[in-house]
Amino acid sequence: MNKKATAADKLRINIFDMVASIGRLIYLMNPVIGEHHLQVAYLAYRLGEELNLSNERKFDLFMAGALHDIGALSLNGRSDRLEFETNNPDEHAIAGSLILDQCKPFSNISRLIKFHHVPWKNGKGAFHKGECVSTENHLIHLADRVAVQISGETPILDQVQCIRREISIQEGVLFVPEHVDAFKHMAKREYVWLDVVSGSIETVLKRTVLFKEKELSNEEMADFSKLISRLIGFKSRFIAAHSRGVAAVAVELSRLSGFSKQERRLIEIAAYLHDLGKVAIPPQILEKQDKLSDHERSIMQSHVYHTYQVLEPFETLRIAGFWGTLHQERLNGTGYPFGLTSDDLPLGARIMAVADVFTALTENRPYRKGMDPDSAKAALQSMRNAGELDHYLVDIVFDHYDNMNAVRDAAQKEASADYHCFQENLHRCFNA
Repeated sequence: MNKKATAADKLRINIFDMVASIGRLIYLMNPVIGEHHLQVAYLAYRLGEELNLSNERKFDLFMAGALHDIGALSLNGRSDRLEFETNNPDEHAIAGSLILDQCKPFSNISRLIKFHHVPWKNGKGAFHKGECVSTENHLIHLADRVAVQISGETPILDQVQCIRREISIQEGVLFVPEHVDAFKHMAKREYVWLDVVSGSIETVLKRTVLFKEKELSNEEMADFSKLISRLIGFKSRFIAAHSRGVAAVAVELSRLSGFSKQERRLIEIAAYLHDLGKVAIPPQILEKQDKLSDHERSIMQSHVYHTYQVLEPFETLRIAGFWGTLHQERLNGTGYPFGLTSDDLPLGARIMAVADVFTALTENRPYRKGMDPDSAKAALQSMRNAGELDHYLVDIVFDHYDNMNAVRDAAQKEASADYHCFQENLHRCFNA
C-alpha cells in the first residue's frame, strides 16, 4: 500500500535549475542542440509575453523550448547537426515526448513538444493524427523556425529584416497568423536579438524567466536522475548500464551502513549522475579496448570535472552531486580531480567510490568479461590495503558479495530492458 510522502520526504526545487542542468548535459553531448534549445526557450518565452499568456504558460513554454529537441539524442548519432529538423521531424518530437513522459516532473511538458513541427495549414494544424495540437506546440514551432535561421556569419541586427520576411511568407501556412503578428512586434526589440546571440543565453534566461519552485518527492527526484541516465544511454548504453549498476550497489551498501531511507535515495541519485561527464569524452577514448595512453587518460579523467560543472549550480542536488563528483577520489590522496584525502571524504563519497570500483570489476564491458569473485575480491583487497578504499565498506562488500553482485547484475539487465522497451515504443508510435 502506497503512503503519501511526508514533508521530510519532499524537497523544494527550483525547476529552472532542473531544466538548466539538463541543458548543460545536452550541451556536453551536442553543443549544436544545446545552444539551439536555449535560444528556442528564450524566443518562445518572449512570444508568450507578446500574447499576454499567464506566467504558468510562459514558464511551460520556457521548459518546452529548452527540451523540445531532446528526442534527437535518441536518433543513433543523427543529431550532429539539425537535419532531424527537416528529415521526418515527427520522429524526434515523438521521441522527446516519450522520454519526458516517463519523468513525472516533466510529464506535462511532453505534450507541448509532441507536435512542435505540425504546420498550421490555415487551421487544419489544430489537430494531428486525431489529437489536439496545443497553442504551445505551435509557438515552439515558430520559435524553432526563427532560431534555425539565425546565422553566426553576419551581425544579428542585419539579419532581422530577412528573418521577418521569411516568417511572414509562411503566415497561415506554417504558422498561426496571431503568432506571426506577435513575432513581428517582438522582432522590433533589438535587445531580444542581441540576447539570443549573446553567448550567455543561460544567464539571459535566468534574469528573464520568472522562476518557479515546486515541491517534489524523493521518488520524483530519482525519476529526474533516471531521466539524465536515460539521456546518457543514447550516447553510450554502457555508461548508462554502469550507472544503473553503481546505483543498485551503492543503495545496498548504504543500507547496510545504516543510512536512512532519504539518504539512500540521495545515494541513488548520486550514482545515476556520477558519470554524466563522460558524455563529453570522445567515443574513440571512451570505447577504446586497449590500455589508454597518458594523454587519453588525462582526457578521460576530466569527466569528473564535467560532472561537477553540470551539477554544481543545482542547489538542491548539492549533497548528491558532491558525493557523485568525488567517486574517483581516494582516501590516501591519489584520486582525482581534487586529490582529497580521508579527512575530506564523507561516507557518502566513500560508498560511491567502493560501489563504482565493485561495479567496474564485476560487470561485463565491451572489451572484457567481468572478473570472477576471487579476482574481484583480490583487486578490492589490494586497493583497501593501499589505503585507497574504506576498510569498513570493503568488508561489507566481502560479507555480502554474492548479494551485491546479484543486485548489480539485475539492475544492469533492467537498464538494458528499459532501453529496448523505449525503442519498441518509439517504433510502435512511428508506425501507428
